Amino acid sequence: MGVSNTLRERVVLVTGAAGTLGAAICAAVEDVGGCPVRTDLAGRPGMDVPLDVTQEAAWIETMAGIERRHGRLDGLVNSAGIAILGDVERTSFADWKRVQAVNVDGVFLGCKYAMPLLLKSAAPSIVNLSSVSGLVGGANLAAYNASKGAVRLLTKSVALSGARKSPPVRCNSVHPAFVEGDMTDAIALAARDPDRARETMRREIPLGRMAKPEEVAAAVLYLLSDASSFVTGSELVVDGGLVAK
Repeated sequence: MGVSNTLRERVVLVTGAAGTLGAAICAAVEDVGGCPVRTDLAGRPGMDVPLDVTQEAAWIETMAGIERRHGRLDGLVNSAGIAILGDVERTSFADWKRVQAVNVDGVFLGCKYAMPLLLKSAAPSIVNLSSVSGLVGGANLAAYNASKGAVRLLTKSVALSGARKSPPVRCNSVHPAFVEGDMTDAIALAARDPDRARETMRREIPLGRMAKPEEVAAAVLYLLSDASSFVTGSELVVDGGLVAK
């Protein structure tokens, strides 16, 4: 069963759609005949709906709009996320709370308020973007590690509750390593020597390069599609072998 055969005309809401990964996911959904609903902060170009994922009222309004326009939601991709470098001592409480608000609260609110519309789909699926940093720790990623670890286990809880519904709502997490694009650029630029930082990231990956956005998008498409119809509560690692070491 191919991905392209099962996502045609499916409505998929993607958060963080103005970012590198979100944009790649929307393009991939569109390429197979799906209908991506692009959401990001107000003012970002090319968005269908402005959405601050940390705001409960914004999620309620967004879901009401999708129901009016489409009557259902087939897929939700929680892709919005931020990373702030710092160990536990150097991370300010304000930065800690900001990372948790976007990376964890945003996923929680998305899963919560999308659920009624997902239940109107024939084959609903949620995909949460976690990270290899949700599986292994980093000394300089205290807030980010905590947030992506939370996404990993929240995904499992949603999968178990979703399995009890009719139709079942599948929920899985994707765990990329370093991906070419905006987030790794921001991490590198925060370092004293950006070029050295990028090379260090590449050396960490056994395949010797960063992931391409479309490679992560392909993993998301698989989890949205009927090709993964018996997959829920799982972690799909797209890391070039990083966590195998």
